[in-house]
Amino acid sequence: MLVTGESGTGKELVAKALHAGSPRAAGPMVAVNCAALNETLLESELFGHEKGAFTGAERRREGRFMAADKGSIFLDEIGEIAPSIQAKLLRVIQEREIQRVGGDRPVGVDVRILAATNRDLKKEVEAGRFREDLYYRLNVVAIFVPPLRDRVQDIPLLAQHFLTRFAEKNRKRIKGFTPAAMDHLLRCPWPGNVRELENAVERAVILSVGEYVTERELPLSAMREAGGGNGAGHGTGGPAAPAPGDMAGLAGMALDDVEREVILATLRDTGGNKSEAARVLGITRATLHKKLKKYGEE
Repeated sequence: MLVTGESGTGKELVAKALHAGSPRAAGPMVAVNCAALNETLLESELFGHEKGAFTGAERRREGRFMAADKGSIFLDEIGEIAPSIQAKLLRVIQEREIQRVGGDRPVGVDVRILAATNRDLKKEVEAGRFREDLYYRLNVVAIFVPPLRDRVQDIPLLAQHFLTRFAEKNRKRIKGFTPAAMDHLLRCPWPGNVRELENAVERAVILSVGEYVTERELPLSAMREAGGGNGAGHGTGGPAAPAPGDMAGLAGMALDDVEREVILATLRDTGGNKSEAARVLGITRATLHKKLKKYGEE
């Protein structure tokens, strides 16, 4: 099964729902980001390796396919994998078996493969970068997840879902969004899709001090994209900040927790640009690096 769509549209959530609604629901659901590892590491991660297969392989290690036995494996960003691994994936589909790196015998495996990509795999096939036989094997059932801008009606439900989750996580009693805040959420094009909306809501919950999230707590990027300008309480050079009176909303949080949340919110607002985030926070990039390492976020 192949799930396609832009980055951040929620393809993994779709895959999880497909697994949960399948006869394999009682089995494991294992997710692998194929773009996060190089060819050698990805091969070992997927198929496992034998002792002595390479430097540092001090013992046999089972791969993610074996971990997903009797369940489902979700291969995210499958369009990024190397041709050699494409061939091995095809063998898994056709023969229902894998071979560990450094191994000399196949091992049977019973796994349902769910794959996702933000690439046009048909064009990748035409360009010779993706195996045609693997493409057709994966594309037996295809699901397209449209970008958030094309399903605006989903925004209120998604935003409320994220708000409830993050309010509980941060131990805050927040009921919902003010009409003005929801209007901004509905008008924002959300180029980062569901992932960007989730980050925006998390930040708003952290900064919120009342029962409802206001437009003041929304990221500056979302305000600008929605046509809201800088808005009240916003500066022009960095992410939105709470008004002075809003600091009461941080009461009860440990100082380290406050610092961590402010740093992460600033990084999200700057699109992960650490130099810009450091500038907004008024610290050096080296200091930002040390703090991220301190909080286990580096």
